[in-house]
Amino acid sequence: MTRKPAYAAAAISGLMVLSASCHAQEEAAEKKTSGMAFGTEALLTSDSDNFESRRVSVEFFPAFENADRYLGFRLGDYKYQQDSWRRAGKKVSFLARSIETRTANGGQMEAGVFEQGGHTLLTLDGSYRIAPTKSTAVEFLLTRDWVETPKSLDRGIDFSFLGVAVDQGLGSHVTLVGLLAQQYFSDGNRRDHGRIRFIYQPSLDLGLTLQARYRTYRSTHEDVDRAYFNPKSYSESMLAVSWRQRFQGWTAAVTAGLGNEKINHDLSQPTRLLDVSLQSPVRGSQVFRFNAGYSRSTTFSGPSYQYRYIRGEWIILF
Repeated sequence: MTRKPAYAAAAISGLMVLSASCHAQEEAAEKKTSGMAFGTEALLTSDSDNFESRRVSVEFFPAFENADRYLGFRLGDYKYQQDSWRRAGKKVSFLARSIETRTANGGQMEAGVFEQGGHTLLTLDGSYRIAPTKSTAVEFLLTRDWVETPKSLDRGIDFSFLGVAVDQGLGSHVTLVGLLAQQYFSDGNRRDHGRIRFIYQPSLDLGLTLQARYRTYRSTHEDVDRAYFNPKSYSESMLAVSWRQRFQGWTAAVTAGLGNEKINHDLSQPTRLLDVSLQSPVRGSQVFRFNAGYSRSTTFSGPSYQYRYIRGEWIILF
């Protein structure tokens, strides 16, 4: 899609201006207790099945202390299309976030009402992280949303995802992350998820990690009338490299991975993953977030399914 590179270029071209202003205003913003803020957000996705989605949102924060502590509202306009099929939707959300920046402990939530195609859904996207010991962290996850395929949106199929993840430090260079979750679909299907990630940090100063990832799920109903990709069993093993660095309060991260997936224990295909992100200083009178990604895997249309996304958000504190 030509508009995605254009959007990325526009976001990156404004980065120098944002960087200078955010860095200059960070110290002044730290002295503020709380204020109002307004923002805008955009998310664009496309895949090799010619399915495209676009979300454009406006945001209002009556209480905004910094990028990790705020209360607000978001009004989102959604557009979906695939060949001649079209769909529009509206979503009104309440936003809340209270996270300790240094440790990442705390919680965030987006609860909303999402209407599309004559169907209405109460949505939720939330997480809460605690650290019972210095080397252990536990995170609880809950998501409820539409299944975003044309046939699922037409039928009003939604899902609820409930999970718990545990981060266990094994010394200063190694972290083990595990997740168990269940995903309930409104058509009666259920998936049982398991994920594990081994993270090795060769140097504490470089921001570089080497990761071994494994994820799997099993579905209780294999036949969902091709409303969404749904093998009876799925597993993926991946080796990934991730780099994360801070400069003048800005945080940049890149993750790239190569893997192999198995569908129903027999069909084996290669997978790929690339994700880049950039965020302005957490404490500043302006907040800028940007991330984009690409993945290659299998879906019911074939083994070379590709998915691309790009997202940007800009918040101004008054």
